[in-house]
Amino acid sequence: MNDDDGDVTRRELEELVLGGPRLYTRAEVAARSDVPVELADRMWRALGFADVADDDRSFTDNDVQALREAVALVEAGVVDQVTLLAMTRAMGQTLSRLAEWQVESVAELILRQGIEVSERDLFETARFLLPVLERLTRHVWRRHLVAVTGRALATTPEELTARSLGVGFADLVGFTSLSRRLTETELAGLVESFESQAADIVAAHHGRVVKTVGDEILFVAERPVDVAEIGLALAEIIGDEADLPPVRVGLACGTVLTRLGDVYGTPVNLASRLTSLARPGTVLVDRDLASELDGVDGFELRRLRRRSVRGFEHLETSLLRRAGSDG
Repeated sequence: MNDDDGDVTRRELEELVLGGPRLYTRAEVAARSDVPVELADRMWRALGFADVADDDRSFTDNDVQALREAVALVEAGVVDQVTLLAMTRAMGQTLSRLAEWQVESVAELILRQGIEVSERDLFETARFLLPVLERLTRHVWRRHLVAVTGRALATTPEELTARSLGVGFADLVGFTSLSRRLTETELAGLVESFESQAADIVAAHHGRVVKTVGDEILFVAERPVDVAEIGLALAEIIGDEADLPPVRVGLACGTVLTRLGDVYGTPVNLASRLTSLARPGTVLVDRDLASELDGVDGFELRRLRRRSVRGFEHLETSLLRRAGSDG
């Protein structure tokens, strides 16, 4: 295949994914959408893309349509401009990570198979995968939308954004030193194993993964008993896995602000600090969660001495264990 054929194939692949050729400059896409260039630029950056030159034809008809529909939400009074940009930013960050993972997964598969792949092969693979992944992404999004809507209908608007939740952090012990000894492939496998097992445990006990960052996972649950079960299961199951180091878990509960899928507030900070205090394979809880779990069948709590950590003086903590466990 000569260079010209390669260039043509790359254009074909790009147009396949984008749904059409790049036709418009930033000024033209804004004009066709009847949107100020400044707002179009802000939305482009919110999606996570760098600015393009004034004469660079980077935008497609689908970009025009998407911009029109997004701004129509503001014009209809459904959202304001600040909320629109925040939503755009959240979608950009979430879908960027998804796209990175999808491309990396295909690349890793090709490497494992040790085969030569031409650009035409990649084009044919993309043509097959694109509609499948698009349908799956839409389906999963709709399922999550139903779950979130169900919770929203059961609460007031105020409770939806600020409500009482159980919050937990778990991190792998010794990850920094371990990462220095592993190859990139081994490290990627370790992180994937941790994230996969942790996500399964959280979902099995009615929780939600808020985010994962390499060796750490942040999760929430509606009920104190559920966040406690998640914390104990993480310490028990991941600690027994031969390919993973043990975890430390910190749990707290209280009023949490939820925004664009993330959580904020004192319980979140507390859970993070407790994780840093926990010993490998153990679960520490704050005073409020200990109070909620006191007397609940299946759990034991052992009060620990007060500790001071960044942001919290004389912090009351308790060690959470299953009733009847050794140690």
